[in-house]
Amino acid sequence: MALDPKKHEMPTQAPEVRAHNFSEVALGYTVEIALEEAKRCLNCKNRPCVKGCPVNVNIPDFIAKVKEGDFEGAYQIINETSSLPAVCGRVCPQETQCESMCTMGIKFEPVGIGRLERFVADWHNAHATEKAAAPAPNGHKVAIVGSGPSGLTCAGDLAKKGYKVSVFEALHTAGGVLVYGIPEFRLPKAIVAKEVETLKDLGVDVQTNVVIGKTLTVDELFDMGYEAVFIGSGAGLPNFMNIPGEALKGVYSANEFLTRSNLMKAYRFDPVTPIMKGGKVAVVGGGNVAMDAARTALRLGAEHVYIVYRRSMDELPARKEEVEHAMEEGIDFRLLNNPVEILGYSNPDDPRDPKNGFVNGMRCIRMELGAPDAKGRRRPVPIPGSEFTLDVDTVIMAIGTSPNPLIKDTTKGLEVNSHGGIIVNEQGLTSREHVYAGGDAVTGAATVISAMGAGKIAAKAIDEALSAK
Repeated sequence: MALDPKKHEMPTQAPEVRAHNFSEVALGYTVEIALEEAKRCLNCKNRPCVKGCPVNVNIPDFIAKVKEGDFEGAYQIINETSSLPAVCGRVCPQETQCESMCTMGIKFEPVGIGRLERFVADWHNAHATEKAAAPAPNGHKVAIVGSGPSGLTCAGDLAKKGYKVSVFEALHTAGGVLVYGIPEFRLPKAIVAKEVETLKDLGVDVQTNVVIGKTLTVDELFDMGYEAVFIGSGAGLPNFMNIPGEALKGVYSANEFLTRSNLMKAYRFDPVTPIMKGGKVAVVGGGNVAMDAARTALRLGAEHVYIVYRRSMDELPARKEEVEHAMEEGIDFRLLNNPVEILGYSNPDDPRDPKNGFVNGMRCIRMELGAPDAKGRRRPVPIPGSEFTLDVDTVIMAIGTSPNPLIKDTTKGLEVNSHGGIIVNEQGLTSREHVYAGGDAVTGAATVISAMGAGKIAAKAIDEALSAK
């Protein structure tokens, strides 16, 4: 039987509909589509797709179960190595990881591995009736700082081995960047809550509203009887361009903007924490966070939303799927442009506070690509005399984040690099004995799946260290 050269399309909401709601854009494979897509897998002997997965999901085996119609069996195979399958199936950049290694992709489109993973996880969540069973305790206690993807993965792997695991989360809801950073229309928060509940069923204790470095220190965790600490506190400190006007009202970091919308539900009528609704919005940056911010602004009622990025489409770092969805929804991409000043006004007759001023446009300069930089990307160079003003009244800076220095400043002997990332060895061990770290707290802002991979590595190292006691 001839194999279909193209992966099966993901059913989605129509662009003109989804641009005005926060419901999930991608609707998921049906049973029929999943069965047809699973047939495209060649079940290669050398399994290159597994090597491309940071958490080494046994991809051919789970897809083989899908072919048989054994969707629960497929889930159990994924669950052997991944604590967050429903999340990964939605937000992981499979096109640059497992699917990029797929043998089918040599001549045709690769197998839709991520779409099948999502299908399997959703099927399990909809049909499973038994809760995960907590294993017998092994007598060891481990503390996890942060409930993002690296922390939850480390917690899950250790809990499955009988460790008493406590997760300490600074915010009032567990999930880290999965709940405050990724919009509902890409990752429904009920999905994250379900994954967290599964970990609780395994015996993981999740404590919210605990800021490690303020409420408790790492040293105090050891005093409380924890034998190892894993730091997965993420990278929540936003970066700015340091251009004139960034202190004006109407200028947000993407972190603040998305947190207000995703976690604080600012899109609701009469919200506790308000946010822009309407007007013209410029989002500075070209990554996935920029796409999330732009598409959120559109759903909040913006009249027009721009993506302002200093390189071309070829260098745009966001996932292809997210860029395509943004374009379909009407986001205006202003590429090879860079802000130089955010303009403001102070009108004494205006009822709004005139002292700090409000955004009244953004002055930009056109760019061209020059010689490659240290990462191999062509460096953007300003074109003299090409300045122009973009008519906007809200600006969102989505140019990256750095690790918060709180834990570093309150933990003696914890070494960090010049960017504030915690320095670790190949096993995730820091300069402090029995203190491990992984995810964005080490690398700076990166992908969910790479953070999960770091959590797995650290969990394995912690287990080896404590089992030897």
